[in-house]
Amino acid sequence: MKRLIPLLILFSISTQAQELLHCGADEMRIQTLQANPKIAEAVIERDAQLEAFTREYAEATLREHFDRLSVTPQGMLRGGQVYTIPVVYHVIHKYGNENISEEQLMDGLRILNETFRKTREDTAEIHEDFKPIHADCEIEFKLATKDPEGNCHSGINRIASSLTNSGDHRVKELIHWDPTMYLNVYVVSNAAGLAGHCVWPADADTIPEWDGIVIGHSYVGTIGTSDLTRSVAFAHECGHYLNLHHIWGGNNVPNFYYLPVGQQSNCGEDDLVADTPNSIGWSNCNLNAASCGNVRDNVQNAMDYTYCNIMFTEGQKTRMHACLNSSIAGRNNLWSPANLAATGVMPSAGFCAADFTADNTFICNPSGGAVNFSNTSFHGEIDSVHWTLPGGDSPFSVIENPTVVYYQPGSFNVSLTAYSNGQSQSVTKSNYITVLSDSAWSFPFMEWFGENTSLDGSRWFGRSLESEENWQITDQAYYSTDHSLLMDNWNNPLLSVNELYSPPIELSAVSSTRLAFKYAYSGVETPSSSTKLQLQVSNNCETNWTTRLTISGSSLLSEPIQNEPFLPNINEWVQESINLPSTYLVDGFRFRFVFTSEGNDRLFLDDVNVDVTAGTAEDELGAFSIYPNPATHQLTIALADRPTEQTVLELMDSQGRLLVSKSLNGADTFRFDISAFSAGVYLIRISDERSTRAQRFIIN
Repeated sequence: MKRLIPLLILFSISTQAQELLHCGADEMRIQTLQANPKIAEAVIERDAQLEAFTREYAEATLREHFDRLSVTPQGMLRGGQVYTIPVVYHVIHKYGNENISEEQLMDGLRILNETFRKTREDTAEIHEDFKPIHADCEIEFKLATKDPEGNCHSGINRIASSLTNSGDHRVKELIHWDPTMYLNVYVVSNAAGLAGHCVWPADADTIPEWDGIVIGHSYVGTIGTSDLTRSVAFAHECGHYLNLHHIWGGNNVPNFYYLPVGQQSNCGEDDLVADTPNSIGWSNCNLNAASCGNVRDNVQNAMDYTYCNIMFTEGQKTRMHACLNSSIAGRNNLWSPANLAATGVMPSAGFCAADFTADNTFICNPSGGAVNFSNTSFHGEIDSVHWTLPGGDSPFSVIENPTVVYYQPGSFNVSLTAYSNGQSQSVTKSNYITVLSDSAWSFPFMEWFGENTSLDGSRWFGRSLESEENWQITDQAYYSTDHSLLMDNWNNPLLSVNELYSPPIELSAVSSTRLAFKYAYSGVETPSSSTKLQLQVSNNCETNWTTRLTISGSSLLSEPIQNEPFLPNINEWVQESINLPSTYLVDGFRFRFVFTSEGNDRLFLDDVNVDVTAGTAEDELGAFSIYPNPATHQLTIALADRPTEQTVLELMDSQGRLLVSKSLNGADTFRFDISAFSAGVYLIRISDERSTRAQRFIIN
């Protein structure tokens, strides 16, 4: 290798287009290195130390084997030591298909071990030219059964976070076990636009909090969301983890030894492994491909970019063994007997804990939402189980993996007791299942958040995927009455996604309408494009959500950045509104706000309305006027045009309940006594055979 080894190694394949995917994380890494020259210097120094150790290890190994006359007829070295590496999976998900099953995770380890131990079923397909150097690497990967504190553990962590969609180094801020004890594997929806990425040992030694592998869920194993072709990515990333270069010597980081695959100039580079012929690198599986003067390139090598790369060579094996014997990044501690005992790999633990998962914990439509539960108790054979499932159609079950239908709205605990060899373990997850209410709201819909002091028991539901912060009703700032809704991320520096669900609204009798709201937002710094407020609508909130409005970055600011917690005054609110397409004018219509925040900011919502005039200034209505507004005893409604005999006036409260309905009988002015009504916000709606118009007013 002739140039600086970078901090980030990225693997990218496409089984359909058979071309490289764009490396979206490269620019981020370059900026980090350029902004931190000491990190780059440290990486160079540690890599030099590791390369020197690798050369000495290879020479010593060769001398030892020759001294013992342990040389095969092909001249390849014999092994003997099997290196076992404890693995912990961190599945980062948003309850989608990236939250892959335990079976798929274990299948990922199976195909990984078969690749490293030369036992894949397709090993026979290795070209005859390379079978003599096809190595049993004598490296195995096993799931840990203890956490860093020595507690019994499944070896699988599942964390809900929107970071699954970016899949960059930030996922390691969510959870990161001691990398000198475990190989941290992060399974995500999108691995920074790639199949996977990994940092090298020299880089991990410099930035240990980045040590580990991030890989897309569709590249783990051969079942579920993955397949045999895509499964090669995992072994490729483990090769980088153990200090292997790409077979053509490239590392895919511009300005820091960036060699694109397939370039003729790659023939002058080297991967520092003697038995891998120099190659330009390939992204397609042509067993007769040849470059750099070779009769044939080793396109089936795990460190190429083809999708048939299923083997390691004896030279690569030696290089990985050297890495495992070096103290750089603590790789030499991973396989030590003490660490294997500490992580529960040797010996494996017996039955020690009950646990379970569900394919869905959030049911938007309580007309019968099915939840599939899976018993994931560990370790050992489970003889029987007993589930307690309040709120479900089956409050109890002895089926190992039951399916339960929830009709009743609310939040429900789930309990499981598992039995094994005369022992039992129990677990209860509080408020594990949430079922939204289907109590519909009539049209028009108006919300000023003044009737409740919290969302509990209200018609709204707030959901936070990452942080403990959630939506809250507040009287600190407001626009229409004396309360608003606040999402307070002022002291939360991490990226978070918070959803706010409206109640269902009956719109089937409406021919057209609008949705409007007011918001106020500011933070400690100008937000990036990752910070955004979205308004999404649905006529089937289980699966079908459409984004109708996105406000992001600096456009979201209603006031300049603040140095203290933001509290807007009446002039610091922004109004937004949208028309609702006819396909959403159905009974059971819902909308939700989705606030994605990078932290240290505050968002207020108020004056949320669904009616024909929502978002329209009152001086633009031109249909009728209300005075006085606010009113105390008597209200006057004056129409701009003389009404017809079919004109009807309706008075509704803020919950949409009809209080008064009168025919205007041709009169263009109407007065009535409101002294019997409580203080609050009300709506006047006037309808005739041509249109419906509405305005809001306040009773003091």
